[in-house]
Amino acid sequence: MKTCEIMITNSSGLHARPATFFIQKANFYKSTILIEKDDRKVNAKSLLGVLSLGIAKGMTVKLSAEGQDEDAAIDGLVSLINSGFNE
Repeated sequence: MKTCEIMITNSSGLHARPATFFIQKANFYKSTILIEKDDRKVNAKSLLGVLSLGIAKGMTVKLSAEGQDEDAAIDGLVSLINSGFNE
């Protein structure tokens, strides 16, 4: 299992459009991917799950992936977050 903590820096956090980009990227990988905020973990491939966390700008989340492409999954999602979702 690979894990990573990362701060969300884009202006709208993980709401609507950025969350859609996030789950589309997560669904590209075969690994099981979770996103965690304040001791709540949800499936990173679920739009409703991700939106239910209410992740806003400046919040830190923990990503974890387990499976055959776990390293690529974490690296890809971190890159997407660091890009600011192209906003």
